[in-house]
Amino acid sequence: MVELVIDTDPGVDDARAIMLAQAHPDAKIYALTTVGGNVGVDQTTANACVLLDALGVAPDRTPIYRGAGTGLLAVQYDGAYFHGADGFGNNNFLPSSRRVEGEHAVNALVRMANERPGELTLAAIGPLTNLALATRLDPALPHKFKRLVIMGGTIRGTGNNRRNPSAEFNAYMDPEAMAIVFETWQDFWLVSWETTLHHQLEPAQVEQLMSVNTPRGKFWAQLTRESLEYVTKRMGRPGLLMPDEIALAIAVEPEIVTKSEHRYMSMELRGEHTRGQTTVDWFNLTGRAPNAHVVLEINKERFIELLMASAQ
Repeated sequence: MVELVIDTDPGVDDARAIMLAQAHPDAKIYALTTVGGNVGVDQTTANACVLLDALGVAPDRTPIYRGAGTGLLAVQYDGAYFHGADGFGNNNFLPSSRRVEGEHAVNALVRMANERPGELTLAAIGPLTNLALATRLDPALPHKFKRLVIMGGTIRGTGNNRRNPSAEFNAYMDPEAMAIVFETWQDFWLVSWETTLHHQLEPAQVEQLMSVNTPRGKFWAQLTRESLEYVTKRMGRPGLLMPDEIALAIAVEPEIVTKSEHRYMSMELRGEHTRGQTTVDWFNLTGRAPNAHVVLEINKERFIELLMASAQ
């Protein structure tokens, strides 16, 4: 059984990723920690509550901890242009009455890791602010989680945000936090934006998922409809991109990765045109020890199966 702590900024893709993990028979979501990113942290926390309600998760089964509202340098930027003003595709779901824990997400990450050292897998699918702060509070934290899977960064400078096209959204939202994680954690698994592009769902696959006639399937489609239109019309890519879903698939089924490279990754903090861009030392030019398992390919057929199961 994979026991997951998911650090997240829901977000339509975050929501679908959490659905994938929650539906997996060999995974348990131990806790959700929220962070500002796709929309503000008040909204991402509210969305986490709405999502667990929609999935029928008992209130005492998966606690939610509210985390950092901005990056370490408090950059004001979000992804509402893609996720909608509410972060959930402008669906304006009714608010949830689910309780949010009083403990701050950063403190909760430290506590959970110390209570169960070596047992919990951490999936970080938003900006890494909570994780960076937790690592500063407890420098031994990287040795206390069983595994870390990150969705974020670029491996060839092909980004997806409006301010710096060579940087990926999560990385750009808090470059200092990602730099801290890269400097202090070893052997994490990283899903880049380019890997996301390489595994885009084709229109027929999207249509199959959008037509699942179950309560979960209808919720999946409702979340997806507006962002699908954006990807198709604004980005000119018919189909659907699944960055966080890939990361969660890797978290629950490590064997889904079919090709990866163990390389040293770093973060650019100062470049006028490249702030927030992550780089990979593909040829060991720096002599630095590898810190990242860079995911290049996954078993896409199995990934589609996991997505379909999440909508049933």
